[in-house]
Amino acid sequence: MSKDPARVEGAEHELEEFGYAQELKRSMSLTDVVVYGLIYMVPLATLPVFGIIYNFSGGMPALVYLVAAIAMFFSALSYKEMAKKFPIAGSVYSYVRIGLNRFVGFLAGWAILLDYLLLPALLSVFAAAAMVAVVPAIPAWVWIVVFVVLAAAINLRGIGLTAGMNRVFLAIQLIVLLIFVVGALIAVAQGKAAFTLDPIFQSAQFSWAIVFGAIPIAALSFIGFDAISTLNEEAKGGGAAVSKATMIVLFAITIIFVVQVYLAAIFVPTGTIFAAGDATNNAFYNIAGDVVGPWFKVVITLTSALVAIFANSIASQATSSRLVFSMARDGQLPRVFSRVSAKRQIPRNAMFLIAGLSLVIGIVGTSEQELLTTLVTFGALTAYILLHVAVSAHFGVKLRSRRLFVHWISPVLGILVLGYALRSANANAKVLGVAWLLIGVGIALYFRFSKKGAMQAESERHDHERAV
Repeated sequence: MSKDPARVEGAEHELEEFGYAQELKRSMSLTDVVVYGLIYMVPLATLPVFGIIYNFSGGMPALVYLVAAIAMFFSALSYKEMAKKFPIAGSVYSYVRIGLNRFVGFLAGWAILLDYLLLPALLSVFAAAAMVAVVPAIPAWVWIVVFVVLAAAINLRGIGLTAGMNRVFLAIQLIVLLIFVVGALIAVAQGKAAFTLDPIFQSAQFSWAIVFGAIPIAALSFIGFDAISTLNEEAKGGGAAVSKATMIVLFAITIIFVVQVYLAAIFVPTGTIFAAGDATNNAFYNIAGDVVGPWFKVVITLTSALVAIFANSIASQATSSRLVFSMARDGQLPRVFSRVSAKRQIPRNAMFLIAGLSLVIGIVGTSEQELLTTLVTFGALTAYILLHVAVSAHFGVKLRSRRLFVHWISPVLGILVLGYALRSANANAKVLGVAWLLIGVGIALYFRFSKKGAMQAESERHDHERAV
């Protein structure tokens, strides 16, 4: 697809208005951004947790994902508004910094950094665990090295290759899902199951506890809007394209999630409770094998364990490096990480940092999957809450917006929803997460009151001018 010069020049002009030069390669179409977002969300994310959600919801997994989508709609809306207003690569860090103030902006960036530093490592741990089950002779740490290095190598070749690989990986996942959907429809036509509302609503099983209990699942399944926003400086349409892609991804991933869990659920006898262990963990894969055939169970399991996770790992490394680049460019992290490769126009040093940390954290945290998962969620939820505060403060209070729902009601509902999810986090993760935030507060205070204080104050003044 050729570039639209008018769109590219308009996006670059937007960036210059915020005092930044166009350093990253602006080559991603709206389709590329949407594909990137879908890869980050992982279309097959429901497969490994289907049994857990089915048990938890009393046989209403489709309801869980519908509630999850509604809960995360508020966050998507806030990202959409901020992407249009502040089309900068730093996503939530930049949005809160310019929309609220530099101090809170740093804390938002520091919080989401916990997510971005840990997620690439966590994904490599998941992929390694899957490969150890297939090839027990090779230890997990070897697979971690392989996955991290391969993901880094693809990203270092440039955003164009990353976008191309994303399309391939997404196509594979959607083809596998399509085979399952077609197989399920054929099985229904053969009388092996029947369409019913039970996966969506059962009056005997429904309770508000199920509805509100679905909110933490929303946070785990739908976190990814921030990743889309890191592409503000590489999307041809800038903030407008990212804003549009955010809402497209939300609706597309909701349909994908709901359809697959609904079709799987209609093949589960009413009243079933999957036994703890393999029966729960492999519930979807077993159903897929029964519906389509034993061969398909192997195909969908490997696709979920390898293709989906590896694709997400590539996108995760790319996203993490853009945040580090943006914070380093503003002097909030060592400036060495703001250097851009002249040849490929990518934040090369930031990429090396993320790859190195992923190796270390992945190898050390091989046996701490649950803790790493909760820490990733903790960082993202904290940053999302600060984003909602920034939307209310900037559009609602500062600009006195009359868009009541978008700039007043939605952010407040988002804060309440995500606050509930954060309260449900693992106790150890809360302790470590709070400790991470306190370290961030210390660093932010140092920047504010050190000899750079005058420069920071001047920069804040410029931030305020940009915001208005």
